[in-house]
Amino acid sequence: MKQLHRVSLFVLLLGFASLLFAAEGSVTISSPADGAKLKTDAENKVVYEITPGPTGDHFHIYVDGKEDVVRALKGSYSLPKLSPGGHTITLKVVTKGHVPTGLEKTIKVVAQ
Repeated sequence: MKQLHRVSLFVLLLGFASLLFAAEGSVTISSPADGAKLKTDAENKVVYEITPGPTGDHFHIYVDGKEDVVRALKGSYSLPKLSPGGHTITLKVVTKGHVPTGLEKTIKVVAQ
């Protein structure tokens, strides 16, 4: 029983430490704004700035679940051609081993 309490405490502290480290970084999407309307025939870009925190190394961008790896922590990313309708864009900070740190930002856009 004592061993179970130790394991539970360790898991709790590990989870708290992950949240603490995640809080030290940030993910900002400057453009497009959440809910923005984008043109299907235009080159659309995500303008971002990442502060990865102590465990983060780079980030992954997901457009409707399709993943790409990005190393630059500030800049812009050219989106693939968007079909008409709603789309979800997520930026997730990850470690060198590509494990998410908990820092992320998601926006939804509509292409028309």
